[in-house]
Amino acid sequence: MTDPRIATLEGVYTSVIHDVLRAMGRRNFTLPSRITPLQPDTVLAGPALTIEGRIDETADPHQTLLDWTGLLSQAPAGHIWVSQPHNQLVAQMGELSAETLHRKGVLGCVLDGGLRDANFILKLGFRSWRTFHTPRDVVGLWRPTAVNQPIMIGECQVRPGDWLHGDRDGMVVIPADILDEVIAASVEAMQAENRVRTAILDGTDPQEAYLRFGKF
Repeated sequence: MTDPRIATLEGVYTSVIHDVLRAMGRRNFTLPSRITPLQPDTVLAGPALTIEGRIDETADPHQTLLDWTGLLSQAPAGHIWVSQPHNQLVAQMGELSAETLHRKGVLGCVLDGGLRDANFILKLGFRSWRTFHTPRDVVGLWRPTAVNQPIMIGECQVRPGDWLHGDRDGMVVIPADILDEVIAASVEAMQAENRVRTAILDGTDPQEAYLRFGKF
């Protein structure tokens, strides 16, 4: 069953959530700008399944495929595959993996690394964020070191179960323990922005609109 909070968050801008988190005194919750959406017109929101790994040039190809398919087997529906692969060499998502996760009900992927088979993934509709593209895969080169453990992406920590929200402007991480508070404040902020917008379109001076509604 899909968490109804996903649908609510999909109707909110990432910039609004950013401003809410900033107003709450939070820091280091924005993923690096190098991580961008393959499908800029989509919103990706949901809880994180975290994965970490590293290049191992001595790795046995068969073992790397066992490791990789084991990761796919563990991925739960209704989550986002979030990977810190510690390299800019090999792709961390491709055609068969994306299709497997998509069929399992995984919401999408966020990779501080590479992606391949982009045209297939676009047709599939598997929402994907990445830093680069390459045809080179993990076989014989990369092994996971941790699953469902806290990971660092840039200066931002992502813990298992933390929520991510991303659109064309970027992606933020919402700590799981304040999720409901952030959602409520973000919906309220969106409504306030709409009131400001309506006032300005009706001819109200922008500074006056800000002072009246406390939002701009």
